[in-house]
Amino acid sequence: MVARQVGFRRAADAIAADLAKVPEVRAVALFGSLAQPLVREVPRFQPFRRHGIEILHECGDIDLAIAIDRLDNLSALNRARGRAVIDLHEQSGIGVAHHQVDIFLFGEGWADYLGRLCTFAQCPKGKVECLTPGCGRELFLKQHEGFVLEPGALAADRSVLLYERGSGFLRRASDLEATVISNSSLPRGCATNTSRRRGPSPAARHIADRG
Repeated sequence: MVARQVGFRRAADAIAADLAKVPEVRAVALFGSLAQPLVREVPRFQPFRRHGIEILHECGDIDLAIAIDRLDNLSALNRARGRAVIDLHEQSGIGVAHHQVDIFLFGEGWADYLGRLCTFAQCPKGKVECLTPGCGRELFLKQHEGFVLEPGALAADRSVLLYERGSGFLRRASDLEATVISNSSLPRGCATNTSRRRGPSPAARHIADRG
């Protein structure tokens, strides 16, 4: 799990570098479990839960928040993501599928959640997911029914600002410490399994002092 975290963080740096080349991108931030120390937690499935056995949380994807000027060129952002994961594998051997790179799009400030970057190569694709209300109102802008971004998901202590226009790259995800902590030691509400986002409408809070 630690090796996977390290590999995904290196991938986040490489992907952020390619996304930052798209002129509309103002900022790129890493958030979710990959931006935090690995947590030992009791998984939902048996027999681990029955016996209270803790295992390391598995980082399943790369959550990137992108502040963007406009939405009429999302196809370029989609191509940049696809190109980045291909180049990453060819140059480093790190394998990350493009659909494992979850890109959350924001407009005027980090509280203005707009939707996610679609992983399909065309829009609309004619899939069931494309029937979600609001999906594709801008090409490649994906909506998820019943989705809400967890309040505090982009708080300064739960995210890492990687790139900001005018300042360049501020931090590297690969420089973050791979600390392992117990889920039981986290403050209430900060356990990694609370990062699954559910609810009727999307919302996000500012990254502290960055908006």
